Amino acid sequence: MGEESRKWILLVASIWIQAFTGTNFDFSSYSSDLKSSLDITQLQLNYLAVASDMGKLFGWCSGFCLLYLPLWIVTFISAFLGVVGYGLQWLLIQKIISLPYVLIFLSCLVAGCSICWFNTVCYVLCIKNFTSSIPLALSLSISFNGVTAALYAFLVNSINSSDDTLYLLLNALVPLLISCVALVPITILLQQPAHPLHPSTSTRRLDFPVFIGLYILSLITGLYLLVLDDISTSTTWSRIILVGAIFLLVLPLFIPRIVYARDHWTHCFISSSLFYVTESDDEEEEIDKGLICGHEEEEVESTGNGSSGAILMREKKCGFLKEMMERDKMRVICEEHSARLLLRRWDFWLYYVAYLCGATTGLIYSNNLGQITESLGLSSETSSMVSLYSICSFFGRLLAAGPDFLREWNIRFPRTGWYTVAMVPTPIAFTLLAASKSEACLRISTGMLGLSSGFVFSEAVSITSELFGPNSAPVNHNILITNIPIGSCLFSLIAALVYDSNTDAEPLEHTSWLLRVSTCTGSKCYMQTFIWWGCISMVGVVSSFLLFLRTRMAYDNFE
Repeated sequence: MGEESRKWILLVASIWIQAFTGTNFDFSSYSSDLKSSLDITQLQLNYLAVASDMGKLFGWCSGFCLLYLPLWIVTFISAFLGVVGYGLQWLLIQKIISLPYVLIFLSCLVAGCSICWFNTVCYVLCIKNFTSSIPLALSLSISFNGVTAALYAFLVNSINSSDDTLYLLLNALVPLLISCVALVPITILLQQPAHPLHPSTSTRRLDFPVFIGLYILSLITGLYLLVLDDISTSTTWSRIILVGAIFLLVLPLFIPRIVYARDHWTHCFISSSLFYVTESDDEEEEIDKGLICGHEEEEVESTGNGSSGAILMREKKCGFLKEMMERDKMRVICEEHSARLLLRRWDFWLYYVAYLCGATTGLIYSNNLGQITESLGLSSETSSMVSLYSICSFFGRLLAAGPDFLREWNIRFPRTGWYTVAMVPTPIAFTLLAASKSEACLRISTGMLGLSSGFVFSEAVSITSELFGPNSAPVNHNILITNIPIGSCLFSLIAALVYDSNTDAEPLEHTSWLLRVSTCTGSKCYMQTFIWWGCISMVGVVSSFLLFLRTRMAYDNFE
């Protein structure tokens, strides 16, 4: 019971960290102010967004540091990076200091690195404490990263709704404060001797109702933020809503105790049931062995390319395409992959391209939301649009747990298949954006992109763990997300060039077109960009579908 309570408290601590450290989501809320204060072009502004995403290139450092440093030290390093990165930007936008563009770029990179380090801390907490329910724990924790922008919007409106530069100050200070709060239970509990729970059927049976309660509460939290977002413009209402949101974030602490108390009373009144469960656990474990990455006993003899010796049954098919699809095909899952082996796998590169062309385009869209709404004459709706994207991303991340709940009811479908399905709304949303410039269409498309990218971001962590090994996941997933800065640079460049080519401003005298302050109005500013992004996301859909075809046998064999 004590060990059970321990892991749930650690999960709630990771939820708190995630809820207040997804600071990349609110970039659009202050991007226009940043652009005007620094007198930079749209291209230069996009480079700053790219710099924030480039912080993920150094995400592997956090996994490396966790091998040698206590988790609380790595958490404080993450917070310190955020204070430096966002703090310098706030001082700059307040005209307190003056920095060259190169140092501003570096401050954005450091801030982005902070986000990635926080994520790794939360991944490790979930993976080490929920050996039998890793995907459910990861999806729940990661989902709260999507509410950060909405929470910060309420914070800003509670203080001064007319000052968008407050986002930068809050981005610097709030994660540090939350780290101090969350590290109190984390440090105390991690110092206690742990008694790892064997990932048995009984453990999963105890965990499942708790997860149901936590997911229902999470759904209520998301609906609360979404429905009340429109009335948060008033300072008084924003403060009331913010207090309610914090209350909802504290409630997960009590869900496990409520569920365990219910089970305790149930077992007191039906003692025979307890006897039956205890007696049948071993039998059920043998029947139900094989939940994804949930046990250590099922050893599989594998060759160097990850093939199972027991599953070498293959029919030799003709045809170049078939041969290419079968080459180095994955036949078992949850096998540990070193970084070197990972980079030699075709499945990884299909996965890499799918993530690059799918999830990344949704992230770049959110980075450009400020300029998109401004170009359509909806500047006053920027904060609302950012919150909408953020909350829909939260719901998408919650939905990523759907496959794991379906597994409990024996409805099984490869996770890579769900990944493909989740990417389909992205090209549809960009097609709608290119076809219409109405506010309703903008809101619908923004919601679709938030749902799709949120699902993909969350599901990707579990897919990395399943395809390439749970113990290697912190390092391997940070290798995967190196495509975010690459995609951010390329796709943001497309948007900036199209935007500046349609700008209404003329270059100042003795000033090159790269150095002018430009403002574009009308649907022409982003229409070509939406077409390009739609085509790119289609490449991601195709790549994810090929990954599904190549990994379907591995999932079927595992089942």
